[in-house]
Amino acid sequence: MVSAESRTTCSVVEGEIVCEMVVNGEPMKGVAEPRTLLVDFLRHELGLTGTHVGCEHGVCGACTILIDDQPVRSCLVLAVQARGAEVRTVEGLATEEHLDPLQTAFHEKHGLQCGFCTPGMLMAGTALLERNPDPDEDEIREYLSGNVCRCTGYMGIVDAVKTAAAARRDRATTNGNRA
Repeated sequence: MVSAESRTTCSVVEGEIVCEMVVNGEPMKGVAEPRTLLVDFLRHELGLTGTHVGCEHGVCGACTILIDDQPVRSCLVLAVQARGAEVRTVEGLATEEHLDPLQTAFHEKHGLQCGFCTPGMLMAGTALLERNPDPDEDEIREYLSGNVCRCTGYMGIVDAVKTAAAARRDRATTNGNRA
């Protein structure tokens, strides 16, 4: 996850650990007890509440984030394990002006209902599309199989990932033609 060299960005202050990491492109620092889960650190120490706490056992996927571009269940990682890492949460997908194409596709294709699983689904989908910009339906289903949704039946979610993949390819083609 994080190399031994990067784990040096941490100091102990009165039994708590000061952890520094890059979150959504911004250097951030906070204090955590050694046993603090990364999901709790993000939500309570850094105020990034988009990552949801679901089962707290790594089963549901609601807390999925990206650490060094790898999808990770943040309820299974201690905050101190992420020090020095590049962390991306759902808050980092959109810009001030635009939603990420995957977020837009979730809206357009009804890929969410109650919204509880949505942040984890978005981050897992983001990881998939960064690895494979043109996944087929079976690959999408396999990649998202570790994320539980009790509302949608998954069709809207799968359709949203396919739609986002096409939008990203179109955007890349358009941007490539302008060069």
